[in-house]
Amino acid sequence: MTSPLVSTDLDRALDSLRRGGVVAIPTETVYGLAADARNAMAVRRIFAIKGRPVDHPLIVHLARVEQLGDWASAVPESAAALVTAAWPGPLTVIVPRADGVLDEVTGGHSTVGLRVPAHPMAMELLERFGGGLAAPSANRFGSVSPTTAAHVLGDLGAFLDPSLDLILDGGACPVGVESTIVDCVAIPPQILRAGGIPTEDIERLLDGHLAAADGPSRAAGMLASHYAPACRIELVDDAAQAAAAAATTPHSDILDFGDDLVAYAHDLYARLRDADERRLDTLIAVLPPARGLGHAIRDRLAKAAAPRPR
Repeated sequence: MTSPLVSTDLDRALDSLRRGGVVAIPTETVYGLAADARNAMAVRRIFAIKGRPVDHPLIVHLARVEQLGDWASAVPESAAALVTAAWPGPLTVIVPRADGVLDEVTGGHSTVGLRVPAHPMAMELLERFGGGLAAPSANRFGSVSPTTAAHVLGDLGAFLDPSLDLILDGGACPVGVESTIVDCVAIPPQILRAGGIPTEDIERLLDGHLAAADGPSRAAGMLASHYAPACRIELVDDAAQAAAAAATTPHSDILDFGDDLVAYAHDLYARLRDADERRLDTLIAVLPPARGLGHAIRDRLAKAAAPRPR
């Protein structure tokens, strides 16, 4: 992969961010398209490059838990418990926004999503940058999230400015699905998106004080259709059903990792992309068990299989 957009140079990435550029950054979950969260023009470029609706809020990535007060006007007890246990890591908390947090970041909402990622390159970049980086996934809106720098280049390379923007290559993302999002303003808190921190762990940390997500879409990944490849996704419950479906479905293949939830999460998006590269008409996906990372995988597969918006 040779492109002037791709680099491992953190100094170059910092220069891009400070000049109002966007930088695709590796995290432990997926690659994010980052910009200075205090720079309204830079944040607007994220939306333009992704083709993302401007009322969809972004997650602000921080270097340390101590920065929470710079972005939150209050820290609910549930948020404090979660971040103490899970940061750095694949957890986003929704909290009341502080004064000065841009409407461009929050989509006009009164809340903001915050997280401290666990990827070494992202952590060093954030520590050196000193502020917050607003960063949704580094792909076109609604399509499959990227877990390598090559994915980002293929999706967004034509939309980036080589004189200003950058793709930081930090290797393949180790988790492979996005962060868990917990709305800590709601009483009791709600998991808005299953992710890299299993639902069971959130329940344990909050002593079971959780409610099902309801209300309007107010966080990434809450739309019915998302994370979708071009090919059709058909969901089945087990390997026998998958084999029967494949036998009668032309130009199809099977996606099944059995009970290996770590491998399923790690490889999920790469396999969805591979299906399109192979020009499959249908990918028949076996739903994993509804436990641990299986919650996030099932969520992504359901959204990938949902009817696509016109």
